[in-house]
Amino acid sequence: MTDPHSLRNRRGEPVDPVPFFVTTGLGFVFAFSFGPMCGLAYGLSLSEALAASAGAFVGATLVAHRRLVDRAPPADAGALPPGPRFERLLYAALALGVLLVGLTIPLL
Repeated sequence: MTDPHSLRNRRGEPVDPVPFFVTTGLGFVFAFSFGPMCGLAYGLSLSEALAASAGAFVGATLVAHRRLVDRAPPADAGALPPGPRFERLLYAALALGVLLVGLTIPLL
């Protein structure tokens, strides 16, 4: 019997919760590490910058839930072939690089 508290995809099948929790944690770190600094650099007050950071975190969490939980294959579906895994990793690394460059531009 499966754990009733496990995350399930839209078909009701259990999925691995670790990628969702890691992505959500990283979203929190990025939103509240860079968000207030960038908000202040753009002339927002601290409370507005924190509110914008919270909004960015909530948005990132919703996107992560949709991609990593709702649309996830079941946990027992087996591993993806190496080609698509490498392609996803490459795109994620490029997106992270663009995000970091974009977040440092207002600080120059």
